Amino acid sequence: MTNIDQAKAFIKLITDLLESNSGITWAITLKEYPDKLIGTIGLWRLIKQHHRAEIGYMLHPAYWRKGLAKEAILKVNLFGFNELKLHSIEGHINPRNTASAKTLESTGFVREAYFKEDFFFNGKFEDSAIYSLLNK
Repeated sequence: MTNIDQAKAFIKLITDLLESNSGITWAITLKEYPDKLIGTIGLWRLIKQHHRAEIGYMLHPAYWRKGLAKEAILKVNLFGFNELKLHSIEGHINPRNTASAKTLESTGFVREAYFKEDFFFNGKFEDSAIYSLLNK
């Protein structure tokens, strides 16, 4: 977020998803500072009849490349498969975000698709890559 209105909109989205039972979001914190929010991670776009959901995460840049996103993804995958009984979890990323691609791959996700200019963001069309992880 770059301003208060964006943060409020994000909080509303998290609340709406939880209230509609179509998503769940957790805070990412450090063990030694559990009250300090450094990111979020969640499952959304829950498609219950197909036992599928999409994972989404963001982490403050000061905490990139420390293994924290990987740790959070592994925990959320366990929750999705064991508690929600999901069959698959997918991740949609900008393919230029190679760090996110590597993180997904390091947690077992496999790239299944690449879509050209299918996502409109900040006034321009962007590509997206779709990763998936099956419950084995």
